[in-house]
Amino acid sequence: MSKDFHRLRYTLLVLLYLPLTGYCQPIQLQNYQTSRLAGGITLFHLNADSLLGIKQNIFISEFRQQKHSGYKFGIAYSDSLLKGTSRFGKENKALVALNGSFFDVEKGGSVAYLESEGKIVARNRKVGDKWAKTDSLLNGAIVIQKNGRMRIEIARPGKHYEDSKKEKTVLVSGPILLVNGRSLPLENSEFVKKRHPRSCLCKTKEDRLLFIAIDGRSEIASGMNLKELQHFLIRLNCRNAINLDGGGSTTLWANDGAATRIVNNPSDKEGERPVANILMIKKEE
Repeated sequence: MSKDFHRLRYTLLVLLYLPLTGYCQPIQLQNYQTSRLAGGITLFHLNADSLLGIKQNIFISEFRQQKHSGYKFGIAYSDSLLKGTSRFGKENKALVALNGSFFDVEKGGSVAYLESEGKIVARNRKVGDKWAKTDSLLNGAIVIQKNGRMRIEIARPGKHYEDSKKEKTVLVSGPILLVNGRSLPLENSEFVKKRHPRSCLCKTKEDRLLFIAIDGRSEIASGMNLKELQHFLIRLNCRNAINLDGGGSTTLWANDGAATRIVNNPSDKEGERPVANILMIKKEE
């Protein structure tokens, strides 16, 4: 074979390989716009079309779980009244708040298992009931242990959490996206395949918690499907990650001490959508 043929083949291989390596390269958050809050919390704003080759507007709150930091991860909820993520955050004197799991849009309350301080607030709504989610979507859980530490895990049966005395708070959501740094299989549904605004919680290899709000349904933000979200989370060095309620619910709120604000751009025309529960970082009492 001629040298020109080998040169052409080499060039084609390089052109094919480069997009893949760029797609898999770790994302260095410090290269993006940042601001700092109390408690060692950092807010990052990623506005670029280079992440997936489409326009993205992403906001990330990073919290380092440390003993005796004076701040902790928590979950706030209402079992009937729907409230904005910002209102939940203000009422609980949080530093940051992110909308939580799925809920009854009409009557309020969670449609996924929720346990707080030993009280069973809600169980997974039966498939077929209004606003219920499939078992393959509700396959992850956010667990706050008795020592205050948080973990993300594959959801166990509701009865396990009801009988167990090891957990302080449990919120089921999903689908769970990463376990030990690996992507989990996803169901074949429009919810998974279509691009939407997304909210998710991630725990990195360095034991940092990331609250992530991905804007969508706008000219400046395409949103992500869940497979794209899995790739994105791997590039953030996430080890375990879970999807939360997204779409119009996606809201990240922050309190910088001087003012409070909704950080991202909720997609509903009416603005921030009322929800039934949130994730937050707040001062230890």
